[in-house]
Formats: sequence, structure tokens, C-alpha cells
Amino acid sequence: MTNPDEYVVVLNDEEQYSIWPADDALPAGWRAEGMRGPKQECLEHIDAVWTDMRPASLRGRQ
Repeated sequence: MTNPDEYVVVLNDEEQYSIWPADDALPAGWRAEGMRGPKQECLEHIDAVWTDMRPASLRGRQ
């Protein structure tokens, strides 16, 4: 069992980010991005890497 206050950063096929409790199974359509840690650190990581919040399918229409 991992720390209940630990989260993973997850990413879906549209390249949208979220966090998920590290102990829980990931929901369908989401995969672990690689970052794992306390909630605030995961949120800060998302702020740093998710610079364009449009879904990937919308970004591809430029």
C-alpha cells in the first residue's frame, strides 16, 4: 500500500491532465504520465507542463 496522500498525474487520449489517488485503479481512458507525489506537487507539475489546455483534437485543426 502506498501513501494515501500520494497522487499520480494522469493523461487521456486528448492530452488533458488530471490527478488521481495513487492507490486507486486508473479510470478507463487515462494513463499515468509519470509524476507521482503529494497533491500540490502534482498540481504544480501540471501547471508547468500543460501549456495549451485545448484538447489534442482541437489543437490539430489549426
